[in-house]
Amino acid sequence: MGSMGLQMLGSALALFGWIGVLITCGAPMWRVTAFIGNNIVTSQTMWEGIWMSCVVQSTGQMQCKVYDSMLALSTDLQGARALVVVSIITGIVGILIAFAGGKCTNFIPEERAKAKALVAAGVVLIISGLLCLIPVSWTASIIIRDFYNPILVDAQKRELGASLYVGWGAGALLVLGGGLLCANCPRDEDNKAPRGKNY
Repeated sequence: MGSMGLQMLGSALALFGWIGVLITCGAPMWRVTAFIGNNIVTSQTMWEGIWMSCVVQSTGQMQCKVYDSMLALSTDLQGARALVVVSIITGIVGILIAFAGGKCTNFIPEERAKAKALVAAGVVLIISGLLCLIPVSWTASIIIRDFYNPILVDAQKRELGASLYVGWGAGALLVLGGGLLCANCPRDEDNKAPRGKNY
């Protein structure tokens, strides 16, 4: 079985990644639009998230509104809602399995079963990371495509929001943490020794 330090590092990275997915889900900064009129006083920034949109005035006043209808969202943000929520659920399941299979816990008494639980936790955490990376990258690709579209006016163009960067970091931490936990794959010592024939 792998070292306890490797398990702790993998679990810590996965936990930080999971917290990042929570921030990505809740923060309304997936798409950012900056409107600057002829006068600097009329400038405002619009933030769009998967649950709500916010308008921040140049005076610092902010108003947020939850989306009234699921149909008001674009398809990428509708898909992002589902995938990010599933990523949160699979992430916490993976972290709980990693905790139960840790060397310093007694939930699973057998060492070999602990190693298998850690590998299972690693696989679940990698899946959770991919479920976070897919919607973030999908939304970013649409934002970039629309930004360079000459047909759209400047008021319709969006920029990448902070939630996308947090989502990329969170997904990477989950994949890395899951990979470290998968490195604890149990080695089969019985297969290393040559087997003799019984007469």
